[in-house]
Amino acid sequence: GLEHIAPGDLRIRRWADVADGTTFTSVFKPGQVLFGKRRAYQRKVAVADFVGVCSGDIYVFEPSSDALMPKLLPFLCQTDAFFDHAVGTSAGSLSPRTNWKSLTDFEFLLPPIQEQARIVDALSAVEDVSEGYLGVQTALDVLLASLIDATAERGLKAGTAQTLADLVRENRPICYGILMPGTGHEGGVPVVKVRDYPDGEILEEQLLLTSPEMDEDYRRSRLRSGDLIISIRGTIGRLAVVPKSLDGANITQDTARISLKSEFNVDYVRAMLESSFVQRQVASFVTGLAVQGINIGELRRVVIPIVAQSEQDELVKEIKEIRLRQRALGERIASNVSLKELLLEENFGLA
Repeated sequence: GLEHIAPGDLRIRRWADVADGTTFTSVFKPGQVLFGKRRAYQRKVAVADFVGVCSGDIYVFEPSSDALMPKLLPFLCQTDAFFDHAVGTSAGSLSPRTNWKSLTDFEFLLPPIQEQARIVDALSAVEDVSEGYLGVQTALDVLLASLIDATAERGLKAGTAQTLADLVRENRPICYGILMPGTGHEGGVPVVKVRDYPDGEILEEQLLLTSPEMDEDYRRSRLRSGDLIISIRGTIGRLAVVPKSLDGANITQDTARISLKSEFNVDYVRAMLESSFVQRQVASFVTGLAVQGINIGELRRVVIPIVAQSEQDELVKEIKEIRLRQRALGERIASNVSLKELLLEENFGLA
């Protein structure tokens, strides 16, 4: 299905099994290109490396002539020009789709077959490098998770675990924030929403500003530098540490503030909140159907494994080293993507 194709990734890394039931009837074979015709702006293109069936919202492509190398086709379908054409010929408001007749009008300069082979070699080399980077990225993710989980297990065996409520300052209990922060107030107080910390850090550039009066009404949930925030509604369990620049900011009802006692290392507690042990607890407390969430009372009951201070410090040190490598790797991946776009521009005049 479309949900199994990741934007910008030519590899199919996830799938379902027909034994689990499906209404899909379109067959694809190894080497064929799968293109998501619904919401083409999502840029979903992949190359099949196994036999399967796919959604009716996916077109299956292959060259109809020896004039186009099969291995060049997926790269052609990744160009901005191709996606612009697909999006520009899509119809529908909620779920726009392009159609085959419209796609056949797409024109491009087709290089000679020898030149195509050179282009494929260059772009394939870039893809191979990306695949290597992804392998390292996966290994770093596994290493980080295993370090955190091993420490959590030691804390549980030591019998020194405490509830999250035991770790926070008495005068700053765990709480959620503003119910209705408004649509913006010039020169007002920054408000952090769940969408503002998608990857573990708060994106400060476009925070909503609420009125000083609204902030005063919810002064109980004001943030201080070093506080932890955790998403408790919709997307549950997302975490971030409050930087100095947001001292005095506030949060919405979908986020909870965790203000730790001075004797607890915020980076260590954050790591434990990310552990499999704690995440299973959080999942067990989740309620709701249309919009899921965890209430503050249940959050306070979450058990946090505690190890000796020296072990906490060692774990935090190792986590920081791994995350530095993850950030450096992310920069290399981004650089490789830029190189691929440059090659497409230079060789097709399309990017």
